[in-house]
Amino acid sequence: MARLPLASAIWLAMAPFAWAQETTAESEEAPMLGEITVTAQKRSENLQRVPISMQVMGTEQLDELNIADFDDITTILPSVSFQRLGEVPGNFQVYMRGVASGGDGNHSGPMPSVGVYIDEQPITTIRGTVDLHPYDIARVEALRGPQGTLYGASSQAGTLRIITNKPDPSGFQAGYGVELNAIHDGGTGHVVEGFANIPMGKNAAIRMVGWSKEDAGYIDNVYGERTFPTSGITIDNAGRAKDDFNYSDTHGARLALGINLGENWTITPTVMTQKQFTNGSFGVDPNVGELATTQFYPQTSDDRWTQSALTVQGKIGNFDLTYAFAHFDRDMDTESDYSDYGFWYDTLFGYGTYFYDDNGDLINPSQYIQATNGYKKRTHELRIASPAEYRWRFVAGAFWQDQDNDIQERYRVDGLADSLSVSGWPDTIWLTRQQREDQDQALFGEVSFDITEKLTATAGLRFYEIDNSLRGFFGFAEGYSSNPTYGEGACNTQNLPPYPNAPCEVFNKNVKEEDHLGRFNLSYQVNDDIMVYGTWSEGFRPGGINRRGTLLPYLSDYLTSIELGWKMRLADGRLIFNGAVFEQDWEDFQFAILGQNGLTEIKNANNARIRGAELDLSWAATYNLTLSTGLAFYDAELTENYCGFTDANGNPVTVCADPEAPAGSRLPITARFKGNATARYAFDLGGYDAYVQGVLVHEGNRKTDLRLAESAILGDLDAYELFNLSAGLGKGNWNLDFYIKNVFDERAQLSRFTQCAEAVCGEQAYTVVAPPRTYGIKFSQEF
Repeated sequence: MARLPLASAIWLAMAPFAWAQETTAESEEAPMLGEITVTAQKRSENLQRVPISMQVMGTEQLDELNIADFDDITTILPSVSFQRLGEVPGNFQVYMRGVASGGDGNHSGPMPSVGVYIDEQPITTIRGTVDLHPYDIARVEALRGPQGTLYGASSQAGTLRIITNKPDPSGFQAGYGVELNAIHDGGTGHVVEGFANIPMGKNAAIRMVGWSKEDAGYIDNVYGERTFPTSGITIDNAGRAKDDFNYSDTHGARLALGINLGENWTITPTVMTQKQFTNGSFGVDPNVGELATTQFYPQTSDDRWTQSALTVQGKIGNFDLTYAFAHFDRDMDTESDYSDYGFWYDTLFGYGTYFYDDNGDLINPSQYIQATNGYKKRTHELRIASPAEYRWRFVAGAFWQDQDNDIQERYRVDGLADSLSVSGWPDTIWLTRQQREDQDQALFGEVSFDITEKLTATAGLRFYEIDNSLRGFFGFAEGYSSNPTYGEGACNTQNLPPYPNAPCEVFNKNVKEEDHLGRFNLSYQVNDDIMVYGTWSEGFRPGGINRRGTLLPYLSDYLTSIELGWKMRLADGRLIFNGAVFEQDWEDFQFAILGQNGLTEIKNANNARIRGAELDLSWAATYNLTLSTGLAFYDAELTENYCGFTDANGNPVTVCADPEAPAGSRLPITARFKGNATARYAFDLGGYDAYVQGVLVHEGNRKTDLRLAESAILGDLDAYELFNLSAGLGKGNWNLDFYIKNVFDERAQLSRFTQCAEAVCGEQAYTVVAPPRTYGIKFSQEF
């Protein structure tokens, strides 16, 4: 079994040549695989001519795979991993190529390492990406590896681009879909979606898209009781116990206007908005049941966002000019059960004695969090590109971005004495009121030169400046803690300035950095159907200020990659085989942990190395049968000790007697192997176009934490396989589809978490699992 990944890679590398010989004689009877146009390098190109390891899912494939949400997208992409943070419904982080340390997702934590774009505009926020309903999408492009020169910060490990269908003045088009679904031993859901493309004369069109869906729940909030040792107080969740309590409702719309100003200029303003309400935790407690938990306080998320964008494209002579502006506004209100914190700190340390009411009587020390986070992101990009047919050609531009995050988190304890509550905030044991601002600006460019007709060299640079700041209040009331470094204790001992809706401004810090990134690529076109390439590239994440402002800032971390890849179109277009092997060095990577008082702390850890291989294969085996597979093999480990602390300048210390994770430790979250295989058979059934399809996804064993002690407490995430089956028929402009997801009802373990530090709350860990077996039927029609 240890040799299986290598054997599979060798077999896949050799098999295309055998298939090419066997199928050439049949090529006239079988369809070719269609060409895919992408814009990964900020110009339109054939996917097979782009020297980047990437996977693309077009409109047809998204429909065929029944992609319903962002989870489905990340599950089907072998190079992508994701971690859902179950204590905050709707919050999850995306990772690529094993570049993951875990613990991300805090509102004042590290920037994401994967950039997510809608068309030209980045939509990634600190808390994670939005869960866009993928309807009327032209394609999804997954660019693997550092994309720093063209996409900048937060594209350190890769970039996911969601490209929408644009207004088309050439003709009217409309469509809709209606779906009903049900989860085995869970609830029922539905999806209603539609679009209309309406020409407005010869040179303009408007495209309207809308969707509404309800995702059914499948986790039961089971009745339970809890007795606190210090006070003897017993609580229960009688008022919140409910079957299938982890449901969500999503409603959204997109409106785009396309205007052609003559032959060479287009203007496309777009407004997109979505509101998603999620109830319940997605983590199950094995001590309660297989698909069950016991939560005592509300678990909700109300995620509302709007993106307003403007893209202007035209020509100056033979050169293409593009200006892209976007304003992204996201408000996320959450409620989180934090009662495990109070219970386990009371059980282990007797903390219950510090919680009492105005009469001095002990009270239930359970905490729950009410949080409001407001995000605003404004971006501008102006770039120019020379004609693609020039021997010397380039793309160059300027980028500017400003992100604001208004943070308010209130940790409540019902009945808390006024003397223990933060001033102006009754029943509040802890308050976070902070303002985070992340600014960056850059000049970037790539130049390509055809050394010969077959050999091309490309070099890119990005010069950037960042200015990230965090200011505000965090801490306890002075009656609970008189610590003079934070909270109200600092307000009264240091005579600090005021801060809106908080006792004072405890800290105001910022970090500034400027540097540059590079990329160099050589590609060789062996013939019209085969290309090989080699790439050296860099990516980075900006540094920042810790939520606990008394800690040192954390520094930028950098990823350097060396990649060798190939792209092959064989057997007269019936077979596509793309792949890459690579090595990445991750320097001083940012590592987030739950520290004192349950606060996330970000420190620079040390260095890691990720080696891997990625293989993508599509084969039109016969006129009716299409087979495809995507495989990813990763070996991600520390190259130096993680000691758990830094020096006075914030640099990680790697020499210590008892490291928390020694060199050679495996990075968390990413499996050594992840892959999928799809088989689709289309046929005629009594005059109807029919098909059957099966999709198998496998993900291997994963570590839950970088640190050995915490990983031992949480345990590993087991390997799993998910099998999806679908069938359908259609005629003319309508289709009727049936599907079963997770046919064998596998309890696939996706992530694991605790409500406080693992050493305290580790006895009560929650596991996020894939939805159980789900049945669905969908009717769709286009005009």
